[in-house]
Amino acid sequence: MGDVEPPASQLLIIDDEKNMRHMLTRMLEKSGYAVDTASDGNEGLEKVMQRHYNFILCDLRMPNCDGLEFLASARAGIGDTTVIMMSAYGTIDTALEAMKLGAYDFISKPFKSDEILLTLKKAEERERLKKENVQLKDQLRDIESSYNFGNMVAKSKRMQSVFKLSAKAAQYTTTVLISGESGTGKELIARGIHYSGMRAGKPLIPLNCGGIPENLLESELFGYKKGAFTGADQNKKGLFEEAHEGTLFLDEIGEMPLSLQVKLLRVLQEDEIRPLGESKTRKIDVRIIAATAKDLQFEVQEGSFREDLFYRLNVLPIKLPALRDRAEDIPLLSQHFVKDFNKKLRKEIKAITPPAMSLLLNHEWPGNVRELENVIERAVVLSEDPVIGPENLPPELGMALDSGHLERIYDGFSMKAAQKIYEKRLIIKALSETGGNRTRAAKLLEISHPSLLSKIKTYHITL
Repeated sequence: MGDVEPPASQLLIIDDEKNMRHMLTRMLEKSGYAVDTASDGNEGLEKVMQRHYNFILCDLRMPNCDGLEFLASARAGIGDTTVIMMSAYGTIDTALEAMKLGAYDFISKPFKSDEILLTLKKAEERERLKKENVQLKDQLRDIESSYNFGNMVAKSKRMQSVFKLSAKAAQYTTTVLISGESGTGKELIARGIHYSGMRAGKPLIPLNCGGIPENLLESELFGYKKGAFTGADQNKKGLFEEAHEGTLFLDEIGEMPLSLQVKLLRVLQEDEIRPLGESKTRKIDVRIIAATAKDLQFEVQEGSFREDLFYRLNVLPIKLPALRDRAEDIPLLSQHFVKDFNKKLRKEIKAITPPAMSLLLNHEWPGNVRELENVIERAVVLSEDPVIGPENLPPELGMALDSGHLERIYDGFSMKAAQKIYEKRLIIKALSETGGNRTRAAKLLEISHPSLLSKIKTYHITL
């Protein structure tokens, strides 16, 4: 099958001179345009009401309805059509007036055939660029949306899998258990699941199970009846009732006392609660999303977490990776935080320098995304320039290279292989520090310039 020819551009000529219409029609049809004609502005208005044209060539002086009157009347209806005005009586003021009314260009009569064709080709190129710009913006929007879930941003494969699983979880009322180190964004995932799902219009109630004393936690969860205990001078709804038809987010579920784990298990099994001091149970409709930094399976083996509750919670598990295990997300997250803190702190930080980004990429991030956010906030506050440099970052950043870090770089036993891996990393770090200046990088590495060039080629470094 051959290539399909693109449709011809639709073009309308509006001119009261029959010979001009005839000449332009023959010339433009030879050049591949599908041409239609009108003898004045009124007929031109009728034509544009009936069909869409890519281009309109319109004379300025015509009886009944001239070019400027046509432009003013047709402006709302012709949309993105490119209008080129023609006149033997043109002045700068007239041309400006035509431009204000939406004309793309103005050509003085008499004109050569190649002049009108060149103007049309310029207009076509402008239209092509406009369409490409719209497409690029749409693609960027799609890319950005694919890197987002709720208020989280990431492009690593591991986080994209988390986003995909979370988006699926949002469409159901299944119990979700989110696990991951402190600062990895467990609550953000929980919020994303709630606000992306069918319960988005209902309340999301968060509770940190480790932040409330054991003797108060039960009344917080289930509520109480007036007189249930000393100080209970009125009825109080618990968080389960407040979250009715919504979501209850139980953060740090691993900190919940065993005595309350039994009662939580009953709620999950029966969908009912009994406030303190009440004799009757109440039906509730609450989705549970739980989160923990602990290994609950280990806690079950140790006897500090109920096995039956674990399996009730672990219906749809979501494991959040540590930031050090998805370093490719650090630049995206850093830019996201810079943008946020620019707004909050009324700053105008434009970028993070390569040496500063190198430090961010080499740091271990024991505090994960929360630690990165704090570091970026500090840098935005301290930076007196429109860029963040190494001097704006904490001095200890990227300096720790413990055995665990070295094992993550290379987990084999060959000293030669380990040396090559670490040598490559040092070269990349030196090039980042010097902004790609190889002479200065060689000095930092204390090797000759030819030796550095040889190693760059050997290790396929493209920085």
